[in-house]
Amino acid sequence: MPENTDFNIDQDKNYDMNEEKSPLETDNLVNEENTETSNSVPLDNAGQEITGEAPSAASNEPLEAAKSEIAELKDKYLRLYADFENFRRRTAKEKLEMISGASADTVRMILPIVDDFERAQVSFDSSTDIDALKEGVDLIYTKLLKTLESKGLKPMQSKGETFDAELHESIAQFPAPTEDLKGKVIDEIEKGYYLNDKVIRYAKVIVGA
Repeated sequence: MPENTDFNIDQDKNYDMNEEKSPLETDNLVNEENTETSNSVPLDNAGQEITGEAPSAASNEPLEAAKSEIAELKDKYLRLYADFENFRRRTAKEKLEMISGASADTVRMILPIVDDFERAQVSFDSSTDIDALKEGVDLIYTKLLKTLESKGLKPMQSKGETFDAELHESIAQFPAPTEDLKGKVIDEIEKGYYLNDKVIRYAKVIVGA
């Protein structure tokens, strides 16, 4: 019986020794743990390890340069816009002053003719010489026409001319007295005028049919 007991004890020792890992197996386990640890390190989008460190000051330089350039361009834009607004207002003011000045100049030139008409009205009440009154009115008309011509006014010659819708306004059509007057102006009801070669009033005419 004692011999069997020793045999069982030896078997238990052998079983415990088999359960212990050899040095080679231990090294393999350590290497596997290190591999798993290295694979668990977090990476960024570029595949680089995230260290948690703040970006360097050099990486902010392009952004600061872009902000500075934008601020400079904005300042130039605002200055240019302000200059344009000042130019527009100044031009509009000068245009109004030019028109007002031209109108005042024309009125000053016509005022002496108004004086002549007033003197003619006095003559109508005190004079019985019709020929003298007629001559005075003709002189006033000629004076007025010459004053307006000096400003670029020119009467339009329409009678006998071919009807032109760019110059004439037809108010009626009458049978032409001769064949060569068909489609032409046979009478002028209201004279047309040019101002510096630009039509400012169309002639009202009667056209031969």
